[in-house]
This record gives sequence, structure tokens and C-alpha cells, in this order.
Amino acid sequence: MDCRNPLCHTIYNHIETKIMNEKIVVLGAGESGLGAAKLAKKQGFRVFVSDHLKMDNKRRETFQKLDVQWEEGGHNFQHMTDARLVVKSPGVPNSSPIIKELRSSGKLIISEIEFAARYTKATIIGITGTNGKTTTTMMTYRMLKRAGKKVAIAGNIGNSFAHQVATGSFDYFVLEISSFQLDDIYDFCPQVGVITNVTKDHLDRYNHNFEDYLKAKLRISENQTRGDFLILNVDDYNLKKSIKKIKSSPQILPVSYGELSEGVYQDHNSIFIKREQQFSRIDLTGLPLYGKHNVYNSMFASAVANVLKISDKDIRDSLISFKGAPHRMEKVLTIRKVDYINDSKGTNINATYFALDSINTPIIWIAGGIDKGNDYTELLPLVRKKVKGIVCLGKDNKNLISFFSPVVDILCSTQSMEEAVKTCYKAAEYHDSVLLSPSCASFDLFKNYEDRGDQFKNSVRKL
Repeated sequence: MDCRNPLCHTIYNHIETKIMNEKIVVLGAGESGLGAAKLAKKQGFRVFVSDHLKMDNKRRETFQKLDVQWEEGGHNFQHMTDARLVVKSPGVPNSSPIIKELRSSGKLIISEIEFAARYTKATIIGITGTNGKTTTTMMTYRMLKRAGKKVAIAGNIGNSFAHQVATGSFDYFVLEISSFQLDDIYDFCPQVGVITNVTKDHLDRYNHNFEDYLKAKLRISENQTRGDFLILNVDDYNLKKSIKKIKSSPQILPVSYGELSEGVYQDHNSIFIKREQQFSRIDLTGLPLYGKHNVYNSMFASAVANVLKISDKDIRDSLISFKGAPHRMEKVLTIRKVDYINDSKGTNINATYFALDSINTPIIWIAGGIDKGNDYTELLPLVRKKVKGIVCLGKDNKNLISFFSPVVDILCSTQSMEEAVKTCYKAAEYHDSVLLSPSCASFDLFKNYEDRGDQFKNSVRKL
């Protein structure tokens, strides 16, 4: 990969002078850290993995088979002094003491996607954004796969990028990329970058400053040149105003729900793509996913596929057969003519807005968890119009209760998923919908959003 950031010339010269069996530190023993360790071993590094949590036996056995040294339950800087390069997993915040100590000692700290990109010549499609990136990534992967491309899906979904580079050989990588993964890039450059939207989320990692979070998302484009593409949502006010701030020079392909003279837009249940005096129309009739947000996701994926010269037929066939991502507006069951919908991935206000907006029946809404300083004002018009009851699910539901108690007739607090689902079952009437879209993080009562969604599905099935 070409070095497009001037800072990188020094950095990568530094890495390329690697002596035989040089040590590399991997911070974090999760999926990202494991992939980085595998790739580092393959490239001849001596690897040391450090995690602040305890590992399970399976992970310890894996590192032992890889001949990787590790520590768990805390980071010991003394074990890292003889390494020049540190690969940081996205779960490790830059504010953590070990990161500050490593930086002050002059260690080079890079993200796992930065490290992995050094060892592949494949075309990289990088998809980021606050909401919609998982579904867009899966749609894009499906389009390339249907077109017969040798493609892998990775990043913040499935296996890590480094794992896929270490264990396979591909011509294309479709990567779901979080802002945390972009925080420590230097030379990483997707040939096609996508930004779906940027709304308030994860601000605890960005000094509670939305502009810092927005800048992190925009970093996906910082090394792009005129041969690369940046696809972004110009209906998003924050992205539209940021176009002028982009200092790199990719070809920008705008996406909008309304008609554009150049770009990608929807009209009369079709996606239209206008670029370089070319015109394509993708009929969305029969699209199995509902909701305006999934039209956006379809447009983003179609734009990528069009840039990569995938046929309109393959694009349409992929969209029409797409089943959707788990925990994202996933219809679980219909019981007594009541639909139960799992949107556990709806961990912020914007995601829940689209979930509520896409349902055309009265809603019993399950919300709550760890409140990240949410301002629910944006949801008020939809709640007044569509929501007949709110079942709060979390250890501390006072913010939800105080905000929505003047708005809905049914409002109660629950402490377990089974209790929440049973409450919804009693409150729902024929042709209602029960929607789990929490607007909050899951870690107060659940391991993660997947665990929360799985418990919802299991509780619904018990009904």
C-alpha cells in the first residue's frame, strides 16, 4: 500500500527495518487482538498480547498454539519496553493509562486495520457511520459475492481484518469500520469509502465532543486520492457541511433520498445512479427489508457495487434476496397478530428513530439500558404518533420515565428481558407491534447487544 500521509514515511520505514524476530505488542485479546497476533506471527514477529481482563481457556489455548506470550488481568508496561510497535484493539481507549505510558515512551501505536492493510494488495471497501454500516457491509459483500468476486467480509463484523489477511487470499475486502478503528490509522486507505451518517454516539470516547467524533469518522477519507471514491449521505447535515473540510481528493459520490443531478438517489421505489454520464436504475420492488433506513443502506451498497462495475442485475438480485442482519429490525414472531421485532442494535437515538419510523402499526416499545446522555427530544413526534406504551428495561430507568411519562398512557419499569416481554404481551392488542430498540447500551443487564437480542428472541418464543 502506498504511503499517502507524510508522517507515515518515517513510521513505516521504522517498521520495515524490523530485525529478525522483533517483538510486537498487541493490546487486547478479543477478535481484533487475536487476528493481529496471527498476522504478526505469520510476518515473523515475536508477539506479546496484553489484556486488562481475564481470558477464557479457549483463548489461552489458541495463543499457546500460536507460540504467543500473553498477560491478562492488567497491562504491565515493563513487559513492553523492548517492543517498537504496538497494535491497539478498538476496545482500548486512547485515554487508558497504558496508552499514555506507551506514547510518552515513544512507542508507535497503530490500529489493527492499519496493521492488516500493510500485508494485502486487495481492493478495500471501508464502510463507517453511526448507523447502518453493518447492513450496508453485508449487502455490499453479497453483491460482490454474487458477481463472482473473491471477496471477504471483516472488520467490526465477523472475523477481524487481520485474521482474514493472515488466513486467506482475497481480491476484495468489505470492512465494517468503527470510529475506534479509525482513531489510530496513518496510511490506511480504502479504495472505496462509505460514510452512512454521523449522529451523537460514543461521545464518552471523544471528550463528549461531537466534532471530535465526526472527525474520527471522516478519517476514512484522509489518505484517499483522485483514483479513490468516497460515498456519503448528503441528507446528513453534519456530513454535507463537512465535505468542504475534506483535505484529500477522492471522487465524491453523494447519496440522497431526494433526486440529485449527480449521485445516488431513490424515486418511485427505485434507486437511480448517475455518474460519469452513466445512468443505472435498480428496481426495489420486492425488497424484503422495510423502512427508510434500509433504502439508504441499499443505496450505499448499490453505489459501491456500481463503482466496482457490478451489473445492475447482480445488484438487484442481491438486494431482493437479502435477509437482513441479526438484531437489526429482525422480525422474530407474530403471536396473536402482534409482531415482535428485535432491533437490539438500536443503541442510539438515531437508530431508534428509524426503527419507530419504519413501523406503521401501534407500538409497544422496549427501551433502556445504559443511557449515554441521550436527548430523546428527536423521538417525541414519533412517540406521540405511534407509541401506545413504553416498557423500560434497565437498572436505572428514571430518565426514560421522567421524559416520556407525559406522552404515553402505558409506562412501566422492568429489570429482566423475560419480565419486559411478558409485560408487552399483556399490553399489546391485535395488529400492534412490540419493538425492542433500546436507544441505550446493553452492559447494565446483558453481555452485549447480541445477548440482549438473543434473550428477547428466546423470551418471545417462550410465549
